[in-house]
Amino acid sequence: MSDPAPRPSTPAPRGTTPHAPTPRQRAIARLAWLGVTVLGATQRVRLDDPHNAVTLAQSRPVIFATWHNRLALAMMIRGRFFSEDRPPRRMATLVSASRDGALLAAILESFGAQPVRGSSSRRGSRALLELHDLARRGYHIAITPDGPRGPKYCVQPGALALARLTGFPIIPAIPNSRWKLQLRSWDRFQIPLPGSACEVRFAAPLWVPETTQDLAPFQAELQSRLLELKRD
Repeated sequence: MSDPAPRPSTPAPRGTTPHAPTPRQRAIARLAWLGVTVLGATQRVRLDDPHNAVTLAQSRPVIFATWHNRLALAMMIRGRFFSEDRPPRRMATLVSASRDGALLAAILESFGAQPVRGSSSRRGSRALLELHDLARRGYHIAITPDGPRGPKYCVQPGALALARLTGFPIIPAIPNSRWKLQLRSWDRFQIPLPGSACEVRFAAPLWVPETTQDLAPFQAELQSRLLELKRD
């Protein structure tokens, strides 16, 4: 039986309850899952992992960081390399508490991920505590540090704060598809085309000591590593 979503011990303050997926959004999510699953089976995936990040992630929980416009690619390849983790680990992901975030949360649930709803502008502190609770239970954590609204390719401090709190390493991981569509969204969201070659590039894990007072240098370093991995 899968772990239930964490529940706060006290009622959430008014205005902080995330929007739940509607029946229509859940139907769209199932169609998206089917499409991505079928599309993923056609991708020719190659790993570029000079720092053995995959081996580290298969041995302990970590925080994966990827750009927001790579979410479709990231979910497509996750099962290929982390479905056989021992002990088996689920994935928790940070998703906006907005109405738009509700659809993404439903899609991620279809892939077996546990969405945690929040952002820097809404429900951020509560979401951080929920992610910490799931991390203590052995979940991998996935964060798009430039989401949910950008600016594109600009790292926000949330992932660093979580790394400091949990002691987990951050693994920058960027999938790059050779043939893709790019939507007219703020992040130019990427959808790979059938039969495309996909290179998944990993940078060296980034550790944030518990005693760190200033996250800015780590924020700049994470952004640099993520930018070096992308091939737009």
